[in-house]
Parts: sequence; C-alpha cells; structure tokens
Amino acid sequence: MSEQLNQPVTARVYSQESFGSVDGPGVRFVIFLQGCAMRCKFCHNADSWDMQKGEALTSDELLKRALRFRSYWADKGGITISGGEPLLQMDFLLDFCKKAKAQGVNITIDTSGNPFSRKEPFFSKFQELLNYVDLFLLDVKEINDETHRDLTGCSNENILDMARYLSEIGKPVWIRHVLVPEYSDKDEDLKKLDEFIRSLKNVERVEVLPYHTLGVFKWKELGLDYPLEGIDPPSKERIANANELLHTADYTKYLE
Repeated sequence: MSEQLNQPVTARVYSQESFGSVDGPGVRFVIFLQGCAMRCKFCHNADSWDMQKGEALTSDELLKRALRFRSYWADKGGITISGGEPLLQMDFLLDFCKKAKAQGVNITIDTSGNPFSRKEPFFSKFQELLNYVDLFLLDVKEINDETHRDLTGCSNENILDMARYLSEIGKPVWIRHVLVPEYSDKDEDLKKLDEFIRSLKNVERVEVLPYHTLGVFKWKELGLDYPLEGIDPPSKERIANANELLHTADYTKYLE
C-alpha cells in the first residue's frame, strides 16, 4: 500500500510551449494536457481529444522543465495549464499545482469548464485546487444552450455554473469567446453573453478569439470530416462588433 501511495502522479501531455504570450498575463510556460470530452466543430487540436495519447510525464518532470524558463517570467508570468481539457486530469493538477505554488509560481488554468460539477468527488478536489490557482481562463463557447450543443456536442449548463461559482468565491477569471460565423457571432447571443458576464463579480478581462482554419489539416490526418467546411474566419467588422457588444474595452486589467 505504501508503495502505491508513493507512486509519482503522471499526466498525458499533448505539448508544451516555452514562451507563451497569449494564455494569461506575461510570458508563460504553457502545458497542453491530452484529452477532451467536447467535440467542438472548430477545434484546431482534434488530435488532443484522445485521453490515451500524448507523452506520459510526472508532475516533477514537467515542473523541472517549466522552471528552466523562470527568468523570463518577470512579475506577471508563470505557468498556464491548458488542453485538451486540464480538469479531466484533476489528480495531476492537484499534485503539480501544489508543488508549483510551493515554488512561488503564478498558476493559470485554461479550461472549457466542461468537467465542472458540484458533485463528489470532483467538487472537493476542485475546491482544493483553488488554493493553488491564481487565475482561470474560462472559454464560454456560446451562451445559447441549443447552439452550444450543436457547436460542441455538449450542454453549457455546468460551464455557466462554474463561472457563477468562481464569481461566488471571488476567483479571478478571464472570459474567452471563440467567434464562429453562423454559430457564435449572432448579435442577440452576444448581448446575452454580455449580460451574463456582467452578472459576474470576478471578471478581469474578456477576449474575443476569432475562428480560424489552421487546424483543418489535423482533422484530415485523423480521417475526420471537417464540420465547418466552407465557413471563413470572421471579418474585421464582425470581430469589432463582437468586441463592442461584449464591452471588452471595459475590462482593463492586464489589457496593456
């Protein structure tokens, strides 16, 4: 039994980025974990869905890799854990984030919120994780649940519940919204999303992420039909419209 308890905690890792500049404040070491239960039609990393793929690494191995770049992080930087969906590997997150925080590292988690639940055993583990996380990047793909199901294959109910819970406890959040023409760029829904975001008390930044087609080749390599074939990235005008309707300029923290 003692040998089992002393086994190192491992993660399935999709990739790593040494000098990330768009996944949280400052310069960051970004860890992309393997596995995701959502099937977003616009996903540019469809090869990250399978939980069984990726490189198996222990939390100690990953932390050692990350800390090599600490001199570049300055005051605002640190480590961001993304995916895939990082919350699917909760035991690893707890072990890694606890060790990283003991080293004084700023920790950000980039999540779709899809695994969130107030049921056990997830909720207790999530509450413990909050002790070590400084910031969440929460992707709200679409506010309309029916459209969300069409776009991602999943409901958004627990995702919005996660946003509400993080607001209740005052944990800092950046809200991200992928702008997909014909799906998540409708003015009516953008206004509803803005209303929802404004009901939260912990949002430091709102980001509009324009849909792109850079990951289409991965779908083809996997033998999958790309579901948004023929849909082009949003125009500059539609991007500006989304930023206006979501009042992104009102959220000034880390805007520089």
